[in-house]
Amino acid sequence: MIRVLVVDDHTIFRSGVGRLLQDEPDMRIAAEAQNGAEALEQVRGHAFDVVLLDINMEGRSGLEVLASMRALARCPPVLVLSMYPEEQYALVAVQAGASGYLAKDSEPAELVRAIRTIAGGGQYLSARMSGRVQDQLRGLDDRPPHQRLSVREHQIMLMTIRGMSVTDIAEEMMISVKTVSTHRANLLAKLGLGSTAELVLYAVRQGLVH
Repeated sequence: MIRVLVVDDHTIFRSGVGRLLQDEPDMRIAAEAQNGAEALEQVRGHAFDVVLLDINMEGRSGLEVLASMRALARCPPVLVLSMYPEEQYALVAVQAGASGYLAKDSEPAELVRAIRTIAGGGQYLSARMSGRVQDQLRGLDDRPPHQRLSVREHQIMLMTIRGMSVTDIAEEMMISVKTVSTHRANLLAKLGLGSTAELVLYAVRQGLVH
C-alpha cells in the first residue's frame, strides 16, 4: 500500500486528492498537512511512501519545506505540485531534491501514474518536460535568467518577493544575515536587477507569482 501525505493549504484540493485516490486499491491518503510546520511534524513522526507538496503555500513555500525535509534523517520521495507551469519551476524542484513535478491542471490519471512511479523509486516529469529538463540540467538550452539561479538563491528570491526582510529570511533559513545579503546581491546581479521593486516586477512579468 502506497501511503501518501498531502501538503496543501487549500482544504478543497486536499479533499479532491483524497476522493481521487480512494478508488485506487494500492494507495491511500495516510495524512494531510496544511502548512510546512505540520508537514515536517508528520514526516518526523510517521512513515510515508510519497509526499505531495504544494509549491505555493502561505508562510513557508514548498521549496523551503522541501529543503527542510531533505535535511531530515528519513525523507520520503516528494512530488511537487503547483498551479505554475512546469517551465517555471520543474528544474528548480528537481535540483532541490524533488522526485518529480506536476502541474495542478494535469489529468487525474497522470497524478496517479506519478505517485506510483515515485513510490517505486523513479522520477516523474511529464513527457513534454522530461527532455527539456534534461537539456536544462546539461546547460544546453537558452533558459531565462531566473532558471539559472541556485536553489538557495531561488528560495531567497521567493521570500523577498513575499516581502520578508533580510533578517526574517536569515531566521527562517537559519543562516546569517550576511549570507542572505550576499545571496540576494548575487541573484539580483544574475537577473540584471537593481532593487526589490524591480525583482517583484520581474517575477510578475515572468509568471512566477500571481
